[in-house]
Amino acid sequence: MSILSSGSPDGKELTIRIKGRFDFSTHQDFRSAYESAPATLDSFVVDLREATYLDSSALGMLLLLRDHAGGDSGRVRIVNCNSDVKKILAISNFEQLFTIQ
Repeated sequence: MSILSSGSPDGKELTIRIKGRFDFSTHQDFRSAYESAPATLDSFVVDLREATYLDSSALGMLLLLRDHAGGDSGRVRIVNCNSDVKKILAISNFEQLFTIQ
């Protein structure tokens, strides 16, 4: 499992890429990725293109990121979801909390 983060050239957006399993074992790495980012960020992107698994603890981590981003006023996009991940997010009603692409 690997979590990689990178900022946009303008410093306003942070992309967090998940590779492999997105579960409780990644909690600290995921949290560190956004907590160590500059406070000047306007938005966050979670790229799940290479995620092979997502469980309930990953859903909780996404909610923590949303809170960190500002809750209802925060901008968090979840992108590049495979069909299984999209199904889990839909069942959990995450499309009401996040922009899912």
